[in-house]
Amino acid sequence: MTETEAIRVAVPRKGRPLEAVLERVADVADAEAVADKIISTLRHEKAITKDELDPDADVYDRLAGYSDLDDDYAPEFTLLRDDRSGMPRRIVFDSLTVDVAGVPVQFVGREEPFRALRTHEFGLGFDSADLVLEEVVDLEPDGLESIADVNARIDPMNTDVRVVSGMGDTVYHTLMARPEVLPPGAELDRGFVEGYEGPLCISPRYERLVEAVLGTRSLDGIDFVYPDGEREEEAAIADAGLGVYLTMTGSTARNHGLLLGEHLFPSETVLMENVAETEETGSAARVREALAAAAEETEIAV
Repeated sequence: MTETEAIRVAVPRKGRPLEAVLERVADVADAEAVADKIISTLRHEKAITKDELDPDADVYDRLAGYSDLDDDYAPEFTLLRDDRSGMPRRIVFDSLTVDVAGVPVQFVGREEPFRALRTHEFGLGFDSADLVLEEVVDLEPDGLESIADVNARIDPMNTDVRVVSGMGDTVYHTLMARPEVLPPGAELDRGFVEGYEGPLCISPRYERLVEAVLGTRSLDGIDFVYPDGEREEEAAIADAGLGVYLTMTGSTARNHGLLLGEHLFPSETVLMENVAETEETGSAARVREALAAAAEETEIAV
Protein backbone atom coordinates (compact mmCIF):
# COMPACT_ATOMS: atom_id res chain seq x y z
CA MET A 1 0.00 0.00 0.00
CA THR A 2 1.46 3.37 -1.00
CA GLU A 3 0.93 6.70 0.66
CA THR A 4 -1.26 7.90 -2.23
CA GLU A 5 -3.50 4.84 -2.43
CA ALA A 6 -7.14 5.45 -1.59
CA ILE A 7 -8.40 3.82 1.61
CA ARG A 8 -11.83 2.14 1.55
CA VAL A 9 -13.94 2.32 4.72
CA ALA A 10 -17.14 0.29 5.15
CA VAL A 11 -20.11 2.20 6.61
CA PRO A 12 -23.84 1.53 7.13
CA ARG A 13 -26.14 2.38 4.23
CA LYS A 14 -28.76 4.30 6.23
CA GLY A 15 -30.07 5.27 9.65
CA ARG A 16 -28.62 6.73 12.82
CA PRO A 17 -25.25 4.91 12.57
CA LEU A 18 -24.62 6.34 9.09
CA GLU A 19 -25.54 9.83 10.28
CA ALA A 20 -23.04 9.49 13.13
CA VAL A 21 -20.34 8.48 10.65
CA LEU A 22 -21.16 11.37 8.32
CA GLU A 23 -20.95 13.81 11.22
CA ARG A 24 -17.51 12.42 12.01
CA VAL A 25 -16.51 12.74 8.34
CA ALA A 26 -17.71 16.35 8.34
CA ASP A 27 -15.43 17.06 11.31
CA VAL A 28 -12.26 15.47 9.95
CA ALA A 29 -12.61 16.24 6.23
CA ASP A 30 -14.17 19.72 6.21
CA ALA A 31 -17.15 18.14 4.47
CA GLU A 32 -20.10 19.54 6.39
CA ALA A 33 -22.08 20.56 3.30
CA VAL A 34 -21.88 17.18 1.58
CA ALA A 35 -22.56 15.31 4.83
CA ASP A 36 -25.67 17.43 5.41
CA LYS A 37 -26.79 16.78 1.84
CA ILE A 38 -26.54 13.02 2.27
CA ILE A 39 -28.33 13.06 5.62
CA SER A 40 -31.19 15.25 4.35
CA THR A 41 -31.54 13.17 1.17
CA LEU A 42 -31.80 9.90 3.08
CA ARG A 43 -34.25 11.33 5.61
CA HIS A 44 -36.39 12.52 2.71
CA GLU A 45 -36.25 9.09 1.07
CA LYS A 46 -37.07 7.36 4.34
CA ALA A 47 -40.18 9.51 4.68
CA ILE A 48 -41.22 8.53 1.14
CA THR A 49 -40.65 4.84 1.89
CA LYS A 50 -42.82 5.14 5.02
CA ASP A 51 -45.58 6.88 2.99
CA GLU A 52 -45.16 10.07 4.99
CA LEU A 53 -44.37 12.07 1.81
CA ASP A 54 -45.55 11.83 -1.77
CA PRO A 55 -42.62 11.71 -4.23
CA ASP A 56 -42.46 14.29 -7.00
CA ALA A 57 -40.79 11.79 -9.37
CA ASP A 58 -40.34 8.04 -9.65
CA VAL A 59 -37.52 6.37 -7.75
CA TYR A 60 -35.19 6.11 -10.76
CA ASP A 61 -35.57 9.78 -11.67
CA ARG A 62 -34.90 10.75 -8.05
CA LEU A 63 -31.82 8.52 -7.99
CA ALA A 64 -30.51 10.12 -11.18
CA GLY A 65 -31.17 13.57 -9.76
CA TYR A 66 -29.11 12.86 -6.66
CA SER A 67 -26.12 11.62 -8.68
CA ASP A 68 -23.23 13.46 -10.34
CA LEU A 69 -21.12 10.85 -12.09
CA ASP A 70 -18.77 13.51 -13.49
CA ASP A 71 -17.53 14.41 -10.01
CA ASP A 72 -15.38 11.74 -8.34
CA TYR A 73 -15.92 13.43 -4.97
CA ALA A 74 -19.72 13.68 -5.20
CA PRO A 75 -21.83 11.33 -3.08
CA GLU A 76 -23.43 8.34 -4.77
CA PHE A 77 -26.65 6.55 -3.86
CA THR A 78 -28.15 3.21 -4.80
CA LEU A 79 -31.40 1.23 -4.52
CA LEU A 80 -32.26 -1.52 -2.07
CA ARG A 81 -35.44 -3.45 -1.37
CA ASP A 82 -36.81 -2.21 1.94
CA ASP A 83 -38.10 -4.94 4.27
CA ARG A 84 -41.44 -3.21 4.82
CA SER A 85 -44.70 -4.61 3.48
CA GLY A 86 -44.48 -4.87 -0.28
CA MET A 87 -40.67 -4.51 -0.14
CA PRO A 88 -40.56 -1.05 -1.73
CA ARG A 89 -37.38 0.17 -3.39
CA ARG A 90 -35.49 2.54 -1.13
CA ILE A 91 -32.68 4.93 -2.03
CA VAL A 92 -29.72 4.43 0.32
CA PHE A 93 -26.12 5.59 0.60
CA ASP A 94 -23.58 4.03 -1.75
CA SER A 95 -20.29 5.93 -1.50
CA LEU A 96 -18.48 9.20 -0.84
CA THR A 97 -14.83 10.08 -1.40
CA VAL A 98 -13.17 12.79 0.70
CA ASP A 99 -9.63 13.61 1.82
CA VAL A 100 -8.80 12.58 5.39
CA ALA A 101 -5.36 13.42 6.79
CA GLY A 102 -4.12 13.97 3.23
CA VAL A 103 -5.37 10.58 2.04
CA PRO A 104 -8.29 10.02 -0.35
CA VAL A 105 -10.82 7.92 1.53
CA GLN A 106 -13.83 6.22 -0.03
CA PHE A 107 -16.63 5.53 2.44
CA VAL A 108 -18.59 2.61 0.97
CA GLY A 109 -22.10 1.64 2.05
CA ARG A 110 -22.61 -1.95 3.19
CA GLU A 111 -25.59 -3.71 4.73
CA GLU A 112 -23.29 -5.40 7.26
CA PRO A 113 -20.04 -3.41 7.64
CA PHE A 114 -18.85 -5.45 10.62
CA ARG A 115 -19.10 -8.68 8.65
CA ALA A 116 -17.35 -7.05 5.69
CA LEU A 117 -14.41 -6.40 8.02
CA ARG A 118 -14.55 -9.94 9.41
CA THR A 119 -14.27 -11.36 5.88
CA HIS A 120 -11.31 -9.06 5.11
CA GLU A 121 -13.12 -7.04 2.43
CA PHE A 122 -12.14 -3.86 4.29
CA GLY A 123 -9.46 -2.83 6.74
CA LEU A 124 -11.54 -0.09 8.41
CA GLY A 125 -15.25 0.31 9.01
CA PHE A 126 -18.04 1.60 11.20
CA ASP A 127 -20.90 -0.41 12.68
CA SER A 128 -22.84 -0.92 15.89
CA ALA A 129 -20.96 -2.09 18.98
CA ASP A 130 -23.96 -4.37 19.58
CA LEU A 131 -22.89 -6.61 16.68
CA VAL A 132 -19.47 -7.17 18.23
CA LEU A 133 -21.09 -8.40 21.45
CA GLU A 134 -23.65 -10.47 19.57
CA GLU A 135 -21.07 -12.25 17.42
CA VAL A 136 -17.50 -12.36 18.72
CA VAL A 137 -17.17 -11.31 22.37
CA ASP A 138 -16.46 -14.25 24.67
CA LEU A 139 -19.00 -14.96 27.42
CA GLU A 140 -17.45 -14.88 30.89
CA PRO A 141 -18.73 -14.98 34.49
CA ASP A 142 -18.20 -11.22 34.91
CA GLY A 143 -20.06 -8.82 32.66
CA LEU A 144 -18.91 -5.98 30.43
CA GLU A 145 -19.54 -2.40 31.48
CA SER A 146 -18.08 -0.28 28.67
CA ILE A 147 -16.97 -0.34 25.06
CA ALA A 148 -13.40 0.13 26.30
CA ASP A 149 -13.56 -3.42 27.73
CA VAL A 150 -14.62 -5.10 24.50
CA ASN A 151 -11.26 -5.87 22.84
CA ALA A 152 -10.05 -7.87 25.84
CA ARG A 153 -13.02 -10.23 25.32
CA ILE A 154 -12.38 -10.88 21.61
CA ASP A 155 -10.65 -14.18 20.88
CA PRO A 156 -7.89 -13.45 18.34
CA MET A 157 -8.50 -16.91 16.86
CA ASN A 158 -12.10 -15.87 16.13
CA THR A 159 -11.56 -12.60 14.29
CA ASP A 160 -8.94 -10.00 13.42
CA VAL A 161 -11.41 -7.15 13.97
CA ARG A 162 -10.87 -4.80 16.91
CA VAL A 163 -12.76 -1.73 18.15
CA VAL A 164 -10.82 1.52 17.75
CA SER A 165 -13.16 4.20 19.13
CA GLY A 166 -16.77 5.03 19.84
CA MET A 167 -18.75 7.73 18.08
CA GLY A 168 -20.77 9.17 20.96
CA ASP A 169 -24.18 8.53 19.32
CA THR A 170 -25.21 6.64 22.42
CA VAL A 171 -28.43 5.04 23.55
CA TYR A 172 -28.27 2.47 26.32
CA HIS A 173 -29.29 -1.09 27.04
CA THR A 174 -31.04 -0.31 30.31
CA LEU A 175 -32.51 -2.33 33.16
CA MET A 176 -36.26 -1.81 33.63
CA ALA A 177 -38.60 -3.22 36.27
CA ARG A 178 -42.01 -2.89 37.82
CA PRO A 179 -41.63 -1.19 41.24
CA GLU A 180 -43.04 -4.17 43.15
CA VAL A 181 -40.23 -6.44 41.85
CA LEU A 182 -37.67 -4.50 43.89
CA PRO A 183 -37.37 -5.06 47.66
CA PRO A 184 -37.58 -1.87 49.77
CA GLY A 185 -34.44 0.22 49.36
CA ALA A 186 -32.99 -1.95 46.60
CA GLU A 187 -31.24 -0.41 43.60
CA LEU A 188 -32.13 -1.59 40.11
CA ASP A 189 -28.60 -2.48 39.06
CA ARG A 190 -26.31 -5.38 38.27
CA GLY A 191 -26.14 -6.32 41.93
CA PHE A 192 -29.92 -6.75 42.04
CA VAL A 193 -29.87 -8.95 38.93
CA GLU A 194 -27.18 -11.18 40.43
CA GLY A 195 -29.50 -12.05 43.32
CA TYR A 196 -32.69 -12.19 41.25
CA GLU A 197 -34.43 -15.38 40.18
CA GLY A 198 -37.26 -15.40 37.67
CA PRO A 199 -38.10 -14.11 34.18
CA LEU A 200 -36.01 -11.48 32.41
CA CYS A 201 -37.60 -10.06 29.25
CA ILE A 202 -35.28 -9.22 26.36
CA SER A 203 -35.44 -8.97 22.58
CA PRO A 204 -34.39 -12.34 21.12
CA ARG A 205 -31.65 -10.76 19.01
CA TYR A 206 -29.98 -9.39 22.15
CA GLU A 207 -29.73 -12.67 24.08
CA ARG A 208 -26.00 -13.13 23.61
CA LEU A 209 -25.38 -9.42 24.12
CA VAL A 210 -27.23 -9.47 27.45
CA GLU A 211 -25.26 -12.56 28.50
CA ALA A 212 -22.00 -10.77 27.71
CA VAL A 213 -23.02 -7.55 29.44
CA LEU A 214 -24.44 -9.08 32.63
CA GLY A 215 -22.03 -12.02 32.81
CA THR A 216 -22.98 -15.66 33.04
CA ARG A 217 -22.74 -15.70 36.85
CA SER A 218 -25.53 -13.13 37.17
CA LEU A 219 -27.83 -15.23 35.00
CA ASP A 220 -28.05 -18.20 37.36
CA GLY A 221 -31.72 -18.68 38.18
CA ILE A 222 -32.89 -16.35 35.40
CA ASP A 223 -35.14 -17.42 32.53
CA PHE A 224 -35.15 -15.30 29.39
CA VAL A 225 -38.60 -14.48 28.03
CA TYR A 226 -39.33 -12.55 24.84
CA PRO A 227 -41.89 -10.11 23.42
CA ASP A 228 -44.39 -11.76 21.10
CA GLY A 229 -43.58 -9.38 18.25
CA GLU A 230 -46.93 -7.58 18.28
CA ARG A 231 -46.44 -5.44 21.39
CA GLU A 232 -43.93 -2.85 22.48
CA GLU A 233 -40.94 -4.32 24.28
CA GLU A 234 -41.69 -2.14 27.29
CA ALA A 235 -45.17 -3.67 27.58
CA ALA A 236 -43.70 -7.17 27.55
CA ILE A 237 -41.16 -6.16 30.21
CA ALA A 238 -43.99 -4.83 32.37
CA ASP A 239 -45.70 -8.23 32.10
CA ALA A 240 -42.49 -10.08 33.04
CA GLY A 241 -41.56 -7.68 35.82
CA LEU A 242 -37.90 -7.22 34.82
CA GLY A 243 -36.14 -6.69 31.52
CA VAL A 244 -33.48 -5.01 29.43
CA TYR A 245 -34.18 -2.74 26.48
CA LEU A 246 -32.77 0.27 24.66
CA THR A 247 -33.62 3.70 26.06
CA MET A 248 -33.02 7.24 24.99
CA THR A 249 -35.42 9.25 27.17
CA GLY A 250 -37.18 6.32 28.88
CA SER A 251 -40.59 7.92 28.42
CA THR A 252 -42.19 4.82 26.88
CA ALA A 253 -40.95 2.65 29.75
CA ARG A 254 -42.38 5.07 32.31
CA ASN A 255 -45.69 5.08 30.45
CA HIS A 256 -45.86 1.35 31.15
CA GLY A 257 -45.21 1.88 34.86
CA LEU A 258 -41.57 0.78 34.72
CA LEU A 259 -38.67 2.05 36.77
CA LEU A 260 -35.46 2.78 34.86
CA GLY A 261 -32.35 1.30 36.41
CA GLU A 262 -28.70 1.03 35.51
CA HIS A 263 -27.47 1.81 32.02
CA LEU A 264 -25.82 -1.54 31.37
CA PHE A 265 -24.04 -0.89 28.10
CA PRO A 266 -23.95 1.78 25.39
CA SER A 267 -25.44 0.94 22.01
CA GLU A 268 -23.02 3.04 20.03
CA THR A 269 -21.56 3.22 16.54
CA VAL A 270 -17.87 2.33 16.67
CA LEU A 271 -14.87 2.62 14.39
CA MET A 272 -13.30 -0.81 13.88
CA GLU A 273 -10.27 -2.14 12.08
CA ASN A 274 -9.21 -5.52 10.80
CA VAL A 275 -5.67 -5.53 12.13
CA ALA A 276 -4.59 -8.06 9.52
CA GLU A 277 -5.56 -5.61 6.76
CA THR A 278 -4.14 -2.35 8.14
CA GLU A 279 -0.60 -1.21 8.74
CA GLU A 280 0.81 0.51 11.78
CA THR A 281 2.39 3.13 9.52
CA GLY A 282 1.27 4.72 6.28
CA SER A 283 -2.09 5.76 4.88
CA ALA A 284 -4.35 3.36 6.75
CA ALA A 285 -2.86 4.30 10.11
CA ARG A 286 -3.18 8.04 9.37
CA VAL A 287 -6.82 7.67 8.40
CA ARG A 288 -7.57 5.47 11.42
CA GLU A 289 -5.99 7.94 13.83
CA ALA A 290 -7.74 10.93 12.24
CA LEU A 291 -11.14 9.26 12.44
CA ALA A 292 -10.52 8.10 16.00
CA ALA A 293 -9.22 11.43 17.25
CA ALA A 294 -12.31 13.51 16.42
CA ALA A 295 -14.52 14.84 19.20
CA GLU A 296 -16.56 12.56 21.47
CA GLU A 297 -14.53 9.40 20.93
CA THR A 298 -14.42 6.61 23.47
CA GLU A 299 -10.89 5.58 24.45
CA ILE A 300 -10.21 1.92 23.70
CA ALA A 301 -7.40 -0.21 25.09
CA VAL A 302 -6.07 -2.40 22.29
